[in-house]
Amino acid sequence: YVAAVYEHESILSPSPAALVERRSALELMGRNLDVYEQQVLAAARQGAQIIVFPEDGIHGFNFTRSSIYPYLDFVPHSHSGKWNPCREPYFFNDTEVVQRLSCMALKSKIFLVANLGTKQPCERTDPRCPADGRYQFNTNVAFAADGTLLATYRKHNLYFEYAFDTPAEPDYAFFDTPFAGKFGMFTCFDILFFEPAVNLIRQYNLKQIVYPTAWMNQLPLLSAVEFQQAFATAFNVNLLAANIHHPTLGMTGSGIYTPVKSFIYHNMESYGGKLIVAEIPVITTGYKTNLEKNPGRVSEKGKEQSPPSFNAEMMYDNFTFVPVWGEKGELQVCANTLCCYLNYRRAVLTDELYALGVFDGLHTVHGTYYVQACALVKCGGLSFSTCGQEVTDATALIDFQLWGNMSTPYVFPLLLTSGVTLDFADHMGWKNNYYFLSKNRTSSGLLTAALYGRWYEKD
Repeated sequence: YVAAVYEHESILSPSPAALVERRSALELMGRNLDVYEQQVLAAARQGAQIIVFPEDGIHGFNFTRSSIYPYLDFVPHSHSGKWNPCREPYFFNDTEVVQRLSCMALKSKIFLVANLGTKQPCERTDPRCPADGRYQFNTNVAFAADGTLLATYRKHNLYFEYAFDTPAEPDYAFFDTPFAGKFGMFTCFDILFFEPAVNLIRQYNLKQIVYPTAWMNQLPLLSAVEFQQAFATAFNVNLLAANIHHPTLGMTGSGIYTPVKSFIYHNMESYGGKLIVAEIPVITTGYKTNLEKNPGRVSEKGKEQSPPSFNAEMMYDNFTFVPVWGEKGELQVCANTLCCYLNYRRAVLTDELYALGVFDGLHTVHGTYYVQACALVKCGGLSFSTCGQEVTDATALIDFQLWGNMSTPYVFPLLLTSGVTLDFADHMGWKNNYYFLSKNRTSSGLLTAALYGRWYEKD
């Protein structure tokens, strides 16, 4: 099927904390919706059957709970019959944004997924009802090609979004299409957690995911395109990911991902939006990438003397590293119950320092979640203290085999090359309780090769 995602540079309110009338809120959102409309037409002209827009793309961000209120639409959450906002605009008040989105879908005969802020009045008798008498949600909406509202999803894992509430129970949201079956949906930070992302995919056996996000890149392990690809690979799904484009805030990185191929956009240099359109295969249930694929030899013999280990901060976590010296070698480094192993050979010796790092513990900055990671990274400079820094360029071509005795089945294989571009491993998967990732000759210099394990039970 043909899919489209749009990385949108949103027109932002100059003073998001100021209180404004609904009229001026609609005026600002209308300018973003004008851009959406052009992109829907452009995508439809290229044959797209579905288009996905980013999180916060219509209203922007940095609101307070009260200042976002004029920007919120009312969207009925329960699946109470079919509603076509374009054809039936008078059903509910304050639905101007959903009406426009619905009409775009109808006019271009395309399935459309977008993110907006929604409100829902609540009763004083509801113990969770906020003091102002309403819930405010960060919401995805999905429309059919005739404009019908098919599904809504309220973001569960909020990322310092004080304007919004967390729903009492996680939403498991999906919708059906004639061209690729069921699509599931969740938002941004949700991708790092079991609920609802992993549970949704497992419970409903979903193979296509739509994913609006407003993601701030953090190298070396959590760049948007890097993790989006890893997610598609780990769960063997197609992922349609639309990010916002604000390079000054570190925000870029969208793509259409299959488990074996990616169509991505990552651009920290220039401004303006970007439409990605790609034809991808529908994944049917029988197809698995992440099973054992002959990972080659595992040497369990006594290791040669490993170089000295050292500690450095990476992603705000205290990693234990060993330097990757010389043209070839075998290394091991351990922390808690996790041991990471690396066999490597460099094509040419460059004056770049690489290190093999391990972390097995609770990550506590910008969210709390348990990580098991084995990571081969290029350091920021030549001293040990630079290992773990954000690096975007590298020249070293390294053949490697990386493996670890991960305690969680949820392992995201990361492979990032110079210029924040993606590569695919030759082999990956499980063998005898070890997870393997191997590659002969990356397409360009290696930035990161890592096993990013999420041990959800220990969050």
